Amino acid sequence: MNPTINLAASLIGLLAFITSMAHADPLPSWNDTAPKKAIIAFVEKVTTAGSPGYVVPAERIATFDNDGCLWCEQPMYVQAFFVFDSIKRMAPQHPEWKEQEPFASVLKGDMKTALAGGEKALVGMLMATHSGMTVDEFGKSVTDWLATAKHPKTGKPFTEMVFQPMLELLSYLRANGFKTFIVSGGGIEFMRPWTEKVYGIPPEQVVGSSGGLKYELRDGTPVIVKTPELVHNDDKDGKPVGIQRHIGRRPIMAFGNSDGDFQMLEWTTSGEGPRFGLIVHHNDAEREWAYDRESHIGKLARGLDEGPKRGWTIVSMKDDWKAVFPSESP
Repeated sequence: MNPTINLAASLIGLLAFITSMAHADPLPSWNDTAPKKAIIAFVEKVTTAGSPGYVVPAERIATFDNDGCLWCEQPMYVQAFFVFDSIKRMAPQHPEWKEQEPFASVLKGDMKTALAGGEKALVGMLMATHSGMTVDEFGKSVTDWLATAKHPKTGKPFTEMVFQPMLELLSYLRANGFKTFIVSGGGIEFMRPWTEKVYGIPPEQVVGSSGGLKYELRDGTPVIVKTPELVHNDDKDGKPVGIQRHIGRRPIMAFGNSDGDFQMLEWTTSGEGPRFGLIVHHNDAEREWAYDRESHIGKLARGLDEGPKRGWTIVSMKDDWKAVFPSESP
């Protein structure tokens, strides 16, 4: 074959490939229903230079809850599994825990009672079991635990219990000039060791409930040490406060799944200019779990009632997602 013709054919093939990639579906695990269309329409509006809704890249801030929004939270928070395993491991050194709540309930296997105090109680247990550790020691303990811990229902590593549609959404937003943040009620030091590897979100873009920290020298080496007090509970009305403290800009997009995220979505969508709020509704008992108003984890009632009136997008996991976990990705 003529080399010139061969080169031309190759260039045509390359151009066709580039064109197909440019038009590739950015959210392949989402069904072509209203939520997907709303996301894409919003992103195109705020990223099209010259359009009335254009937003400069510096202000393209998107915040995501973690538990129940980016990965599963049933039958209890992943961080709770970590804390409870830590309590059981440390129990021989703390005989007083047999009579002291919520440790006594953990040791009895009564997880419902242990979690009755919500995320604040969970973070309190985390502080009690890990105070005195340096942040590096704690980060290693989290990383080591995640390397072997498995979800009790699926037997999969917890880092594989992430939601494939949300991973695609994170990538899509970043490809369009957004900076993505986690804003979670979970412990900030618990999340930071692994969020970059799992979500592509670096530790400096993680906002969470915060315990005390102090600087000291140990054997002449400077370290940051965890202390037992709860400094900031990053849940409900604590989320907008955490956003202001850590980010300093009001987001233009916010994503959650429970009433614990309500104030974050309210704060985000009440600002001037284009705004977008989205709630993931867990209503797929076959592929994940079905829960909302009566759930002890991730309760969703006010968001279901008021979200549509406020213009927020409600995602039906059952109807709007082709796949839930990466193993099911199309």
